[in-house]
Amino acid sequence: MAAGALALVLHAHLPYVRSSEPGSLEQDWYYQALLECYLPLLDRLEASAADPHQAPKLSIGLSPTLLSLLSDPELAQGFPAWLQQRQELLALAPPAFHNAAEHLQQHLSRSLSGWHEHRGQLLPRFRALQEQGVLDLLTCAATHGYLPLLRDVPEAVRAQLRTAVREHQRLLGSPPLGIWLPECAYYEGLDRELVAAGLRYAVLDGHGLLHARPRPRYGIYAPICSPAGVAFFARDSAATLPVWSARDGYPGDPLYREFHRDLGWDLEEETLQRRGIADRRPLGLKLHRVSGRNSRLEDKRPYDPAAAAARVEEHAAHYLAGRSRELGGLSSAMEREPLLVAPFDAELFGHWWFEGPDFLAALFRQSAAAGVPLTHLRDSLGGTPQLQLCQPSPSSWGQGGYHNYWLNENNAWIIPEWHRAAAAMVARVNRGVASEEERRRLTQAARELLLAQSSDWSFILKAGTTTELARQRIHRHLDRFWRLLGSLGAEGSIDEAWLAAVEQEDRLFPIVNAADWASRPAGR
Repeated sequence: MAAGALALVLHAHLPYVRSSEPGSLEQDWYYQALLECYLPLLDRLEASAADPHQAPKLSIGLSPTLLSLLSDPELAQGFPAWLQQRQELLALAPPAFHNAAEHLQQHLSRSLSGWHEHRGQLLPRFRALQEQGVLDLLTCAATHGYLPLLRDVPEAVRAQLRTAVREHQRLLGSPPLGIWLPECAYYEGLDRELVAAGLRYAVLDGHGLLHARPRPRYGIYAPICSPAGVAFFARDSAATLPVWSARDGYPGDPLYREFHRDLGWDLEEETLQRRGIADRRPLGLKLHRVSGRNSRLEDKRPYDPAAAAARVEEHAAHYLAGRSRELGGLSSAMEREPLLVAPFDAELFGHWWFEGPDFLAALFRQSAAAGVPLTHLRDSLGGTPQLQLCQPSPSSWGQGGYHNYWLNENNAWIIPEWHRAAAAMVARVNRGVASEEERRRLTQAARELLLAQSSDWSFILKAGTTTELARQRIHRHLDRFWRLLGSLGAEGSIDEAWLAAVEQEDRLFPIVNAADWASRPAGR
């Protein structure tokens, strides 16, 4: 067995796309993530944990907005009908795709059965796996705000972090010690904010450690400790590239399920409309395989589940063999055991790469025999040698480690809007409120401000996908924020029906505290 260990880290996140409107794009976004990623992930983890011959270990960051969606009773109530609608549509698949359609029907049926078995409750399952030592649950910023672009109003960063910690404890029963920083983005001094929120370790892209001062002795293969006392881990590109790259990695294998070809594009629009779907869109019903890395969508061939399952086992063995060689080479050159940190977006496993959850399960089964121990980030800090004291470098996991994906010609207009709103929030909180009714409005203003700061909308504007939805979300939350803030004070008033409707629609973070935006005492 090679000295050292592998830490698999997943970032589970969705923006607050709550919608109880059947057939909405937002509803599809959330329900497809449930069907393809979070339910299969929990099933594989629980099955692996029940096997005495396995020792599954996984660190996973559950963002507060995702936790809000997972705990929403209306969304939970609508999921079975959504699944049944997919089952009906899948019955319309062409005969040539019978094998793939039958396999997917079984997947839908298992998901529906498991949903009823657990009464639509996912959070107790995550919590139980943490109590068993299988999971190490991390948090994220409250609404995935891109913290380096919020730093001009420090209270905005503080509110993102404190709201996240408070919500994590409320829904999962214990405060988090670790955080997946949104987009792995770091700026100088952020470690002090993390410590003040009770957070003690985080993941950065490799640039964050490789350009730290002083340069870490062991590079990305051991955590460092910042001046404020936060441990930082760095992404190992060698351990991530084979998994996340559709072009060079496993997901692009010809036998795996094709992501972009969906029955929602192939069925007639009238057929969809008769079943409550307004227009053609991805439905999560995919029956083709990749076929060839350069093949056109119209040339994709039927998916063969058995062949894909066999390839998963091969790729898991290949991946672990690579990590064993990597650990072996590092351990001979290091005075401490090397740690390989492999962080990924959770939705890679199941949504983007359908076989991803099975790949993780295969890693859990094969890791012991391959001589590659699995560990948590938290566990890797226990009993380790003293960490080197370094100042992490400003960075992100955007291209080159820079911030430009979230600050460019497509989305730069948002940043001054964030700053103006955050500064106004700080000033208003400092003045206090005169009644419980004003406190109620200020609390809802806090939710709207946090929602407007989501980095997901900036990302979408740059990527060029569903940009109108992103703009609508930004403007909606900022407009609501300013209306709520303007209603405070002697001259303020607000329509009660409008306020109740906003509170119903944006009802996340029930214990958000507007006092988090209060100015700090001098010297802090």
